[in-house]
Amino acid sequence: MREGTGRHGTETMRHVVLVLVALVAVSFAVIWALQRRLIYLPSPSQVPSAREVIAGARDIQLTTSDGLELGAWYVPGRGSRSDIAVLVANGNAGDRSLRAPLARALAREGLSVLLFDYRGYGDNPGHPSEEGLARDARAAYRFLIEEKGIPSERLLYYGESLGAAVVTELATEHPPGGLVLRSPFTDLASVGRVHYPFLPVDAMLVDHYPLIEHIRRVNVPTIVVYGTQDSIVPPVQSRAVARAASGPTQVIAVEGADHNDLVLLNGRELIDAIVVLADRIATRAASEEQG
Repeated sequence: MREGTGRHGTETMRHVVLVLVALVAVSFAVIWALQRRLIYLPSPSQVPSAREVIAGARDIQLTTSDGLELGAWYVPGRGSRSDIAVLVANGNAGDRSLRAPLARALAREGLSVLLFDYRGYGDNPGHPSEEGLARDARAAYRFLIEEKGIPSERLLYYGESLGAAVVTELATEHPPGGLVLRSPFTDLASVGRVHYPFLPVDAMLVDHYPLIEHIRRVNVPTIVVYGTQDSIVPPVQSRAVARAASGPTQVIAVEGADHNDLVLLNGRELIDAIVVLADRIATRAASEEQG
C-alpha cells in the first residue's frame, strides 16, 4: 500500500512539474509575441495641429523609405541661431505633443526644431520596430537636409531615452554637428534585465538598440544628460554611454531627477547646455565654410 502510494505521489509530482513547465513556456511565448507592446507605448489620443501648441510651428509630413507618411511639426528658428536645427527623437511613450515644452524652449533661443512621431505613434500608420524607427529618423534627416537646406554640420540630434539610441544609430551613417543624449541606456537588453530579472531577456528580444556599440563609432561633440534618481534607465548606464563616446563629451547629472521629471524635458540646465553646443556647432561650421 505504501509502495503504491509512493508511485502515485511520484506520478502526481511529475505531472505538476510538467504542467508548470508548460505554463512557463506558454508565458514566455506570449511575452515574446507581445514584447513590442511592452516596449512601444504610443499615446491613444489624437495629436493636435502644430499651431495650436507652439507659436509659429507648422504641420508637415515626412516620407519614409518604405512609403509611410509620418506626422511632424517644424518650428523655424529666428535670429542668428536660425540656421541650426534640432532633430528631436522621442522616447518610447506618448507623442510629439508631449515634447512641445522642449521645442518652445529651444525656439525661444532662436533654434529651429523638428518634432516627429515614429510609425504607429501620433496617428501615424505602421507598427514600431527598431528597423522602422531607423527609417523614420532618416526621413526626418532628409526633410531637414533636402527640404530645409540645412547642412549636416549645422544639425543637432537630440534623443530622449529610446530616442537616444535612434539618433545615435542615425549618426553612424549621417553624422551631425552635435549629439545630445538624454537618459541613454547602453542597450535595450540591459534595461530589460533590470526590470524583468526573471526573464531571459537577451534571448527573447527582437529589437536590441545597441547604443553603446554605435556611440563608439560617432566622433562628434556629445552631451549626455541624466537624472541621478532615474528609476527607468539606471544612471550607471548613462554614464557608461558617456565614457564610450568617441567625440568630446560633456556629462550633465541632474541631481535628484527621475526619468520623466520636467527638469529633464525643458529644465534650464538642459536648455543652456543645448544652446552652448549649438553655438559651438555654428562657430565651427562658419570657420570650415570660410576656410
